[in-house]
Amino acid sequence: MNTGQLLLNTWIFEPSVLIGCAILLGGYYLVVFKLQPKRRSVVLWFTVGVQLLLIALVSPLHTLGDNYLFSAHMLQHLLLVLIVPPLLLLGIPAELAKAVLKNPVCRVAERILSFPVISWLLGVGTVYLWHLPIMYEATLQNHTLHIVEHLSFLVTSTIFWWPILSPLPELRLPPLGALIYLFMGAVSSSVLGIIIAFAPAGLYPFYTNPVDTLNILPLLRRDWGLDPASDQQLAGVLMWVPGSFIYFCVAMGVLARWFKEQTARDYQLWSQEY
Repeated sequence: MNTGQLLLNTWIFEPSVLIGCAILLGGYYLVVFKLQPKRRSVVLWFTVGVQLLLIALVSPLHTLGDNYLFSAHMLQHLLLVLIVPPLLLLGIPAELAKAVLKNPVCRVAERILSFPVISWLLGVGTVYLWHLPIMYEATLQNHTLHIVEHLSFLVTSTIFWWPILSPLPELRLPPLGALIYLFMGAVSSSVLGIIIAFAPAGLYPFYTNPVDTLNILPLLRRDWGLDPASDQQLAGVLMWVPGSFIYFCVAMGVLARWFKEQTARDYQLWSQEY
């Protein structure tokens, strides 16, 4: 098998994933178009988020990560933690968030879970927990536990990003707090990536001698140059560099948003004076 064949023939169209994504996107369209029939720009964010979620779970990335490459699995995790949840949050209209938070239970849950220390620890702690070798190996051996892992990534990462990207401005952290929050997130990502990259090869034994049911191991080892050591190093670098860079990009977005709001306020004050 060559690279082209691998990319074409190793998609896994798991019915539960397809149905789940279809229900998520279909339900979203029904609710959002009812609330905002004339304003549909936010739909793009949510749609892209669901599409990337689907790609992460059914594409060759999933096949490689579950069976052969730690680096592919790490890239999948980065999508589930750092890319998909922010896109889904950006796609939630303020009207929908207000409607949900009218429910007393949801309002109390939001107040507790959005407390920065709690949301940060939930998001970062979940990533560290599932990357403990004993937990990571367990997910690769148990399909149900693997599903739980992915769901926990999505849920706790959405909680993590809520204080930064909430559709309601009054629920977001102030700029300085948001920058500190994101900086600490970048540090946590870097530390975990460095640990993995510089740990002795075989930190996750599953990837040392994978069972080659698809007959693609020669391609990965010979043509791609990914032996167990380089695969583990690449996984660590992915968590370390691109992972931290995403936090940096969001921090730049926070600064840009603050500058825009500050400029608008200054202009309003100037207009009132003159």
